[in-house]
Amino acid sequence: MRTLDRLLSCLALFLAMAAVTALPARAAETCPFISAQELARAMPALKWSLISNQDGRGCIYQAGRGGTMMLTVFRNPDKDRARELYATFVKTLGERMKLSAVAGIGEEGQGGATAAGAERQEASVVALSGDYILQITVHPTGRRADDALLGPLTEAARIAVGNVDKSSERFGNCEWLTAADADGFLDTKTLTVQRTGAGSCMMFDREANTMITAVITTSRDTAVQMMKRAGPCKHVTIPELGSEAFGEHSCTKGNGNAVTIYVWKNGKQASIVFAPVKPHPQSGSVERLKAVAGRVYGKL
Repeated sequence: MRTLDRLLSCLALFLAMAAVTALPARAAETCPFISAQELARAMPALKWSLISNQDGRGCIYQAGRGGTMMLTVFRNPDKDRARELYATFVKTLGERMKLSAVAGIGEEGQGGATAAGAERQEASVVALSGDYILQITVHPTGRRADDALLGPLTEAARIAVGNVDKSSERFGNCEWLTAADADGFLDTKTLTVQRTGAGSCMMFDREANTMITAVITTSRDTAVQMMKRAGPCKHVTIPELGSEAFGEHSCTKGNGNAVTIYVWKNGKQASIVFAPVKPHPQSGSVERLKAVAGRVYGKL
């Protein structure tokens, strides 16, 4: 279970990175798991606008009166792993809110909302369906996260869970990373390779040491601005991978053991991340990760 907790943290980090990088590039038009019409029927009191389709992994919405909603689909290698991860989701949610079983959503589902005095209001539904886990979470603005919100949210989850197989995730191969790229970074004997979306891949081992690659469409100007931004990490330029290439390491926020390299070519930017769960021989080693980044750069 500790490994699942660590991996869940990496998944959350990955989704946050994807959201930040994808939003300036373009707004998505459709969500593969629930249509705009279905969502409007399920939650008529709120007008949701889709702002990002996370490459077939989930969708992010904003409400006209404020508030956000994130729909996320997690695919697992098998049903046993899915059930373990589902238990972790339920445990984590249960620490923030009182949960109750919800019927008619996959094989098993739980939903709940934070108490009236909670600093950040939240309503969430999590469901297990075969190899998949669906979670929909709403953070409303200016209103309570109560049964009046949880009921419609549950109906939206009931629709979306029937479409989880539209996720673009798959296991065993990836167009950006290969098992050979993990050598020296991850335990290759316990390695899982996962395609997490149209432009993203993840590899992780039993200890949840993780390598991630995400490719987005963006302008050269945006890539250069990212290279010049101030932040909690040390920066180093990597001219051999292009004038827009740079690395970040020794971060004072987040995973201080992680190292990230950004490269840009042909209107696309790739981020290559190695995130060990504890200090590792390659912690903060931009030099060592350059070989992997170079192979990704060659595919752009």
